[in-house]
Amino acid sequence: MQGFILDFEKPIFELEKRIREMKDYSSSENMKLDDEIKTLEDKVDKLRQETFAKLTRWQHVQLARHPQRPYTLDYIERITQSFIECHGDRAYGDDPAIVAGLAVIDDEHVVIVGHQKGRDTKQKIYRNFGMPHPEGYRKALRLMKLAAKFNKPIISFVDTIGAYPGIGAEERGQAEAIARNLFEMSHLPVPIIILVVGEGASGGALGIGVGDRVFMLQNTWYSVISPEGCAAIMWRDSGKAEQAAEAMKLSATDLLKLKLIDEIIPEPKGGAHRNYDEAARLVKNKIMETIKELKQIPPEQLVKERIDKFSKMGVWYE
Repeated sequence: MQGFILDFEKPIFELEKRIREMKDYSSSENMKLDDEIKTLEDKVDKLRQETFAKLTRWQHVQLARHPQRPYTLDYIERITQSFIECHGDRAYGDDPAIVAGLAVIDDEHVVIVGHQKGRDTKQKIYRNFGMPHPEGYRKALRLMKLAAKFNKPIISFVDTIGAYPGIGAEERGQAEAIARNLFEMSHLPVPIIILVVGEGASGGALGIGVGDRVFMLQNTWYSVISPEGCAAIMWRDSGKAEQAAEAMKLSATDLLKLKLIDEIIPEPKGGAHRNYDEAARLVKNKIMETIKELKQIPPEQLVKERIDKFSKMGVWYE
């Protein structure tokens, strides 16, 4: 997973390249370079730790957008033993920007919904860059109601730059579809676990983001608008996105301090894009641990606590 390198990652990748070259040389020439390699490995571990310990908010945004970061289907492939994808909202059509289906994680039967981006140009267009249409949100709600009917937990993977703002989406009721999901998800009598695994922008993210527990991976962001959108409104210059990101306090650490999320899930060394399997393992462990916890709560209390949780967010005066 090393095709795309962010600026602040380059020193780390240069050292890792030297280590690989030394190992290859040691093997081909039958030379003992263990001490030199160990010294470099210690150096790269220290550099990686120092670099990722002082990331700016904008660098967290860059990592959340990394083109090789694992997407919803990458997690589904690694954490489930079975996944049956369902299509269509039974009203208009299917939306590939949201995947939804029935899954088995270990012995636990669940319903999974999530935003899905594409890797290459063809996939990006097919998935509409992870920007859902109203039929995507209605498809997700259809599956979530199915989960409620059969008393199955819901797992939601959030990773979008926002709901699609095109004319067709607005004509088909984009705002109503998102608002409907907010209301319905608040009242579903089954455990709902939200995982922000990449970008979490605006109502596009919140449309499948109401749950009993909201987790963010370490290098993700979650806000009412993208840094570029904020910069364009505040300074009429989207180029000031880095400045906007700092002002918006959109990182996982910020949102935990503001009590808008419940916990931060750590990522593998160097970010989730460096090790899909380890990232999936960490996510799966948190899912299974949380399902076990939430299943102990009666449905009526679960709904009440969920509504109270979101009602307490923010500050207002009467």
